Amino acid sequence: MTSASAHRGEPVSLSAALASFDELWSPRIVTAVNDYDVRVAKVEGEHVWHAHDHTDEFFLVLEGELTIALREPAGERSVVLPRGSVFTVPRGTEHKPSAPTGAAILLLEPTGTLTVGDRHDEIPAHVDTTTGHALDRPPAGE
Repeated sequence: MTSASAHRGEPVSLSAALASFDELWSPRIVTAVNDYDVRVAKVEGEHVWHAHDHTDEFFLVLEGELTIALREPAGERSVVLPRGSVFTVPRGTEHKPSAPTGAAILLLEPTGTLTVGDRHDEIPAHVDTTTGHALDRPPAGE
């Protein structure tokens, strides 16, 4: 049984889930929706340029502010996502999330999707290459 399937049918507090770990760029799976993981992560500094060739990547900023740099056919641009904002990076688009002052985010990705995508630059030591980690326990309360 995966962590996500263990949490199905039970409430999960996102605040408690985020409080249960300290690692940056190391998402935790809080539940699943069909064949997708719902992950939360604490982020600070820069991630790595990467692309997911077969799936979009959905971001929701829970706390702080996230910037996503994008390499698109028309050139490079950045989108700034304040708390409460959502953004979807289209499949195949190279992108690099960053949060200079730190942020907490929620991601929606197909189960098994690597945090560094299918193509990526050299992975710095502070970025966890994972398909998501289980929560230590399913937090329900604050």
